[in-house]
Amino acid sequence: MRDNRSPHWRQRRAADALGSGRDARALIGPPRRPTRPHRFFTVHLGFTAPGAADAREVAVAYAEALSLLRPEVALGAAALSPADAWHRAERLFCGAVGPDGEHCVDVADHPGFHHAPGPGGLGWGDGDGPGGG
Repeated sequence: MRDNRSPHWRQRRAADALGSGRDARALIGPPRRPTRPHRFFTVHLGFTAPGAADAREVAVAYAEALSLLRPEVALGAAALSPADAWHRAERLFCGAVGPDGEHCVDVADHPGFHHAPGPGGLGWGDGDGPGGG
């Protein structure tokens, strides 16, 4: 190392020596093609359970745990199906749309109010009947 000046200033001095001032165009421009939008993918996790009710509880626990570890996991898209019958998938979470566009994160067919994600999330709905609306 020949000097202890910041690499930023060494680079700036080299760029100035090459004749590019502050108004010069960047050497690397933005891509010419628009980037592709993100696509939706599904992961299938296999596990054993004694019955459908137990499998639903385990599936909800797995989905909630994954969403805590990886926020990009969409809870509303989580579903449960027998391993040999993916076409019989049942949703795990309510997903009802609230007044501000949020989605209910309670389990499907829950009783009472709908709840937005996060601690103290907004609650809406009738609150005294079954879920779904």
